Amino acid sequence: MNIENKREREKLIVSQMIVLYCIKNHGGKTLCAECRELTEYACQRSDKCPFMENKTFCSNCRVHCYKPEMREKIRAVMRFSGPRMMFHHPITAMRHVIEVKREKKRQEKEMHNET
Repeated sequence: MNIENKREREKLIVSQMIVLYCIKNHGGKTLCAECRELTEYACQRSDKCPFMENKTFCSNCRVHCYKPEMREKIRAVMRFSGPRMMFHHPITAMRHVIEVKREKKRQEKEMHNET
């Protein structure tokens, strides 16, 4: 998969998670201003990520480029939406789980080889 496709998939997943979070927690049918800002911020971070070629998702990255305030917001979204994604976007959720596990295994192997 090329880097641009990875970026777009990451942006799609985070956008879906923010929409789910916003609808369930802020009660609207569309994104509120705060969640729209978070979506734009997350997409900008993905667009500028220099590690995209070697990582799967931000949660697996060794460098966290989010500002502290935004990092806390995205963590709240992930904690809430992560478990619910299976019911709203099952294929995306399964693909995400598989890729995260694969990446963690790769990182463990890489760290083991360094020692």
